[in-house]
Amino acid sequence: MNNSKEMTTLAIKALEDKKGNDIRVIDIQDVSIIADYFIIASGSNRNQVQTMADNVEEVLGRAGYEPRQLEGYGTATWILMDYNDIIVHIFSEEDRLFYDLERIWRDGKNVDIDEFRNIDSKAE
Repeated sequence: MNNSKEMTTLAIKALEDKKGNDIRVIDIQDVSIIADYFIIASGSNRNQVQTMADNVEEVLGRAGYEPRQLEGYGTATWILMDYNDIIVHIFSEEDRLFYDLERIWRDGKNVDIDEFRNIDSKAE
């Protein structure tokens, strides 16, 4: 499994473990060089958004992946976690609706997160 798929699988699991809402994956490999995947999720309050980010950082860190950049943790309305091959966006519900990354990156391919769950189960 390549690194970006492994990181995406781990990030999805970390977000789900903290009850992340409406988790989406956008494959942007064919439309941008900044990353392979965007992972987008939202939380219902500031504490949940920060907890989700903490869990993503912990889970990916245990697998040997460190973020290149982390933005927005203090305000926790939009936390951006840049892992080079993947970028994790964790929003408050209100800011997610406002910024609407899914619309902005509509040229990317929406990927069913079950595809990554299947990768995870095959790897075990």
